[in-house]
Amino acid sequence: MSRIGKKPVTIPSGITATVTGQLVKMKGPKGELSFTAPEEIKIAQDSTGIVVTPIDETKRARSMWGMSRTQVANLIEGVTNGFTHTLEIQGVGYRAAMKGKDVLNLQIGFSHEVLHTVPKGVEVKVAGAKSEIITVTGIDKQLVGQVAADIRSYRPPEPYQGKGIRYKGEYVHRKEGKKK
Repeated sequence: MSRIGKKPVTIPSGITATVTGQLVKMKGPKGELSFTAPEEIKIAQDSTGIVVTPIDETKRARSMWGMSRTQVANLIEGVTNGFTHTLEIQGVGYRAAMKGKDVLNLQIGFSHEVLHTVPKGVEVKVAGAKSEIITVTGIDKQLVGQVAADIRSYRPPEPYQGKGIRYKGEYVHRKEGKKK
């Protein structure tokens, strides 16, 4: 029994929710999002909000139950507030800059600049005194997280000096260097 899946998703005022079969659409002040539920899940809208239930008691249906309820809740959170990931660049001479609106230029210790094209639906901003803070925002939680992970993957933090791109607040386990 899924403890998360049992709770109905309440719809706040100012949000329009539409459920047609397996498709759930949310429209709010930040935009419009949709989610298609797996066949093992039944989605219905009632007075309390959107209720997600499994069709049968198979392992896959129980696995998809809580996930589908969370996906619907993320749609509501996305169209009302949006999602944000903050990345920090650490290292001497490491910095970021925006080229136009859709290309992020990273100088992170390679002999060349790294150019990352930002997909539609995501906004990237560079701030900080030395251009070391990157903020990724958008309404789709999966897309925002994927863009942040892609940017971090160009130069993940290394354990000896801590240089690289890390999430804000991420702890990097430091190692001791070689001894003579």
